[in-house]
Amino acid sequence: MTHSLARSLVLAAASGLFLPLSFPNYDLGLLAWIALVPLHWALDGKSKTQAFWIGWLTGTIAFTGLMAWVVTTMSIYGKVPLVISYGIMLLLTVYLGLYVAIYSAGAVWFRSLIPRYGLFAVPCLWVSLELIRTYALSGMPWGLLGYSQYRQIEVIQIADHLGVYGVSFLIVLVNVAVAELLSWLMPLLRRFRPARLPWELVAVAVLLVGLSWQYGLRTLSEAPFAHIPRSSINVGVIQPNIDQAVKWDTTYREETLARFDRLTGQLGHATDLVIWPEAATPFIFEREPIYQLQLISLASRAQAPILFGSPALRFYPDRKPYLLNSAYLLSPEGQLLGRYDKQHLVPFGEYIPLKSSLLFFLDRLVEGIGDFEAGPGPTIMTVTPKPSTAGVQPRPVKFGVAICYEVIFPDLVRQFAANGAEFMVTITNDAWFGRSAAPSQHFAMVVFRSVENHLAFARSANTGISGFVDPFGRIVEATPIFTEQAVRARMQAWRPHTFYSRHGDVFAYGCAIICALLCLFSYFRTKGPEPDTVAATPI
Repeated sequence: MTHSLARSLVLAAASGLFLPLSFPNYDLGLLAWIALVPLHWALDGKSKTQAFWIGWLTGTIAFTGLMAWVVTTMSIYGKVPLVISYGIMLLLTVYLGLYVAIYSAGAVWFRSLIPRYGLFAVPCLWVSLELIRTYALSGMPWGLLGYSQYRQIEVIQIADHLGVYGVSFLIVLVNVAVAELLSWLMPLLRRFRPARLPWELVAVAVLLVGLSWQYGLRTLSEAPFAHIPRSSINVGVIQPNIDQAVKWDTTYREETLARFDRLTGQLGHATDLVIWPEAATPFIFEREPIYQLQLISLASRAQAPILFGSPALRFYPDRKPYLLNSAYLLSPEGQLLGRYDKQHLVPFGEYIPLKSSLLFFLDRLVEGIGDFEAGPGPTIMTVTPKPSTAGVQPRPVKFGVAICYEVIFPDLVRQFAANGAEFMVTITNDAWFGRSAAPSQHFAMVVFRSVENHLAFARSANTGISGFVDPFGRIVEATPIFTEQAVRARMQAWRPHTFYSRHGDVFAYGCAIICALLCLFSYFRTKGPEPDTVAATPI
């Protein structure tokens, strides 16, 4: 192994280690702004093919660090054999690493395509690949780079226009600018020193970060939204901490319901809406009349509607059964006020992808994977807050429900906002993740869904993290994991209709268009074939 190759591999591995440290549970969010700098130095003097393999190493290491919880989820709770669990995690992280590999090869290519100024398109490439990852093969937008900044509230307010992808763009732009600036200042870091100070790149990065910061400060003052009518609602969330091993054991049904009853009672009668987690009932609600009556009695004692998760059983035309992962809204009078069926299912958790072809063998090897079908689309529910002490009857308030995995998909949540939701609820059962970083990573994504649509979120998780996020992404309450909790907050309900909630991911698609135009430019240019190696000033 040559010294140059060894150096590149060490630098690539360094970026692979820095990236997961930027996310929960480590929460070194500021590290994300320089995490890709070693990778860019590793690409020094490399061809596109070499850059691809170097980037793949970085991506595989990074996603292995981010997604190590997959083994726990699949082996302990999904009943998938341990060897297969490790194999699936490795397949997943190698697949996700491909996106960093393509980014690395593209970064080298852009630099050679348009010397010096091709670097400006590199953040567009990263965003385009994140957009593709959100939808390709069912979609896996876990660990998008922007999520590392969920605590930097001032910076992430641009997400109400650009989505989480806009924050990712900003981080990558700063990384590229820092890599180029340090290479100019300290040429020993790379084989070639940029011929001139890359002042344009540095200036644009500083300008955009400054503008984003100022926009965030102005938005957090709420001045731009002063004219929007608003109301509020008292919401209570329950975190029952039911052990996954006994969750569906019929002998624990009464104990489970008693726990929900006790925790719900702790919220008091001033609550307008009580939220239980995903699959809260240890039975299929529609198929158990006796337990239905118990739930109605419990809602009556709470004097508030209860939103709870429960599977729904349905049948295909040939009478073969299937399940829906549903959320029900039950009134204190026993009336069913609404139901939402989960649209985006969890691969290898609620269904097996390619079960009829490539992965047919998994159907007999695993016990814990369900046979669920996707619901029809976003459903808006309505709840009416209780009259104030002055006797004023409040207006009904509309809200949407995202079940578990759905909250990681920006456009899916955006559809609820576009359809009139005034606040959002997400229910989940993060017991599957164990004591890993995944519950914190999952919760961090809720912050961005709030900012993108400027809607408050209430989150109920079986084992945590439960809590509340305000319409600007500020965490109002976040419970510890694996504890029993009943928490209540007064949530803002309004319809701000942000640019993002109206138009969606136009910024991300714009980045993809820029990358496509560069590809066309390369194809039609008349200078002849593009060399596979970079000139004297690579990234």
